[in-house]
Amino acid sequence: MARIVAADDDDGTQQFYSMELNSISSVSDSTLGQLLKNVSDVRKLAIGDETPVHESFNQDNNDDHLMQTVPFVLSFDNLTYTVSIRQKLNFRDLIPRRKTEDPEIAQTVTPKTKTLLNNISGETRDGEIMAVLGASGSGKSTLIDALANRIAKGSLKGTVKLNGETLQSRTLKVISAYVMQDDLLFPMLTVEETLMFAAEFRLPRSLPKSKKKLRVQALIEQLGIKNAAKTIIGDEGHRGISGGERRRVSIGIDIIHDPILLFLDEPTSGLDSTSAYMVVKVLKRIAQSGSIVIMSIHQPSHRVLGLLNRLIFLSRGNTVFSGSPASLPRFFAEFGSPIPENENRTEFALDLIRELEGSAGGTRGLVEFNKKWQEMKKESNRQPPLTPPASPYPNLTLKEAIAASISRGKLVSGGESASAAISTATAATTLTVPAFANPIWIEILTLSKRSMLNSRRQPELFGIRLASVVITGFILATVFWRIDNSPKGVQERLGFFAFAMSTMFYTCAEALPVFLQERYIFMRETAYNAYRRSSYVLSHAIVAFPSLIFLSVAFAATTFWAVGLDGGPMGFLFYCLIILASFWSGSSFVTFLSGIVPHVMIGYTIVVAILAYFLLFSGFFINRNRIPDYWIWFHYMSLVKYPYEAVLQNEFSDATKCFVRGVQIFDNTPLGVLPEVMKLRLLDTVSRSLGTTISSSTCLTTGSDILTQQGVTQLSKWNCLLITVGFGFFFRILFYFCLLLGSKNKRR
Repeated sequence: MARIVAADDDDGTQQFYSMELNSISSVSDSTLGQLLKNVSDVRKLAIGDETPVHESFNQDNNDDHLMQTVPFVLSFDNLTYTVSIRQKLNFRDLIPRRKTEDPEIAQTVTPKTKTLLNNISGETRDGEIMAVLGASGSGKSTLIDALANRIAKGSLKGTVKLNGETLQSRTLKVISAYVMQDDLLFPMLTVEETLMFAAEFRLPRSLPKSKKKLRVQALIEQLGIKNAAKTIIGDEGHRGISGGERRRVSIGIDIIHDPILLFLDEPTSGLDSTSAYMVVKVLKRIAQSGSIVIMSIHQPSHRVLGLLNRLIFLSRGNTVFSGSPASLPRFFAEFGSPIPENENRTEFALDLIRELEGSAGGTRGLVEFNKKWQEMKKESNRQPPLTPPASPYPNLTLKEAIAASISRGKLVSGGESASAAISTATAATTLTVPAFANPIWIEILTLSKRSMLNSRRQPELFGIRLASVVITGFILATVFWRIDNSPKGVQERLGFFAFAMSTMFYTCAEALPVFLQERYIFMRETAYNAYRRSSYVLSHAIVAFPSLIFLSVAFAATTFWAVGLDGGPMGFLFYCLIILASFWSGSSFVTFLSGIVPHVMIGYTIVVAILAYFLLFSGFFINRNRIPDYWIWFHYMSLVKYPYEAVLQNEFSDATKCFVRGVQIFDNTPLGVLPEVMKLRLLDTVSRSLGTTISSSTCLTTGSDILTQQGVTQLSKWNCLLITVGFGFFFRILFYFCLLLGSKNKRR
């Protein structure tokens, strides 16, 4: 059995443990944070090192004398959870009805609430696996969520205690882990890399990288996935590890810090019998290392049942059995439905429960029988309430027990972060600062490294995006090849700029699935403070920015000289900057939307619609002066407006450059089809009428005139650039608040 303990020999271990517990007992009035500090000080003296040392040992069940784990008992009493049901609006509901006091008629009204858990009680201790069983909809996952504090405060009634003391939310975050039903992993990372990144997040900075690697290697051995350590996780398009190995990796991510409490939502779902057995066997080893393991399971095989210690059967939120697997035959025999020989006990129990659920009386009789049976067991002292098992130090409080457990190797991520978090939760203070294993810059660095590594192994994604930008630029360059400075050329320039700037934003729509694919990974990792949400937002922006630079330069180089834009080298530089700013703001806008929308297709629909509105109000189709007052606000909110006005100023800012000379004034009018001689005569007539001289070479429209005609007079091109960049930061901040408010990962 793999175990993470302090590095000492056999005698030194016992002496070290005694020194710590004596120190703990002498300061029983201190906060847990102070106790942890004492533990850390003693450990440093014992090993002569400034950092906590954790070694991995492989030991059999007969070698328990090497280490006596600190006892823990988790108990929960009268857990009740009720949710409101949304009423469907029927046509009959619109018709007023006469009130009635007839109880039979009143019972026909659909209830507005549904009870998912109804007075559920039980207890388990370290070294044991408690399994929650039942049919779909029985409340298995709900009970796991209730014990793991994944139900909003105030919605759940009842108590959850550890060693007789109520568990605080912040303490539970530090000492526990939750494994979701789905395997949420980055597909292009190897098994070893996945666990190593988990170690970087959950283990403290004070622990050397070599120690973290040792912890990962020990965990790989413990999970039985050594042969797959160098294999990528894989997905639908990339061959990777098997389903059973994926499940064990998912478990490994959450137990990298060796938690005291481990919750799992159907860890064997979708696995074959052998893979399911291997997963539960790994959980058994984890439990024997001093953890409390609680999981929901649908229908365990005979071999899996042999690894379980306690069972709770649920039926529509009620407990129909609670006890050890060995007591199942006697329970159902006394109920009047004995289990036949050579039949799987859990299969028989679940089939009987389903049969009763379909009957008129439901499982009410079985629920009442279970209550009487539990009372009979308690009266006969056959099943006394659990107490911490015998140990040399039986009088530890919860905070002392956690401190001692950390000193014995549990909670590798304890250190300073765990001390601060638990002391904050247990001391009489008002501090609300959450505990994290690493500072924010370490989190940003690790998140960025992981994202870039995962992206680098999928170069086709960036290649397709780059190809689409280059192809679009090539098409625009060939369509608007070498535009002249005639009135028609001016109109063509305006069309090119409007299409080019909107292309920047539409190209950014590909960023939509990025967070939607990572959403549940993010929620799982932040639920137990693996890293800060702000770290994720910053690293997300850092990783995305380099690719935007390549895309901007590629598009600018493809179109600037081919179209014949003005400005020279400085004009090209500004052209690159405004394209980069457009990519930045567009990417930030789409990222913000990905934090709101629940589905990719819904997101694409919203993105396309909003970007179309931005283009409509950008000033190309209708000048600012002609937009109705009740829509002018959308003009100033348009992301396309500012890049569009910036490139117009970059192109037409030269006051000496002429775009309409002499007879060109008749272009784009019905008079444009007249012969050149007739145009000169008309121009001479206009000159005499105005009392001025207008020849065929007289400049009638400069770049400044064009800007005035287009209504581009309020902001300079540099102000437009800054506003576009500011929009990018604004939407990143909104994305952060979306993550802060929308990723609580708790039931209401």
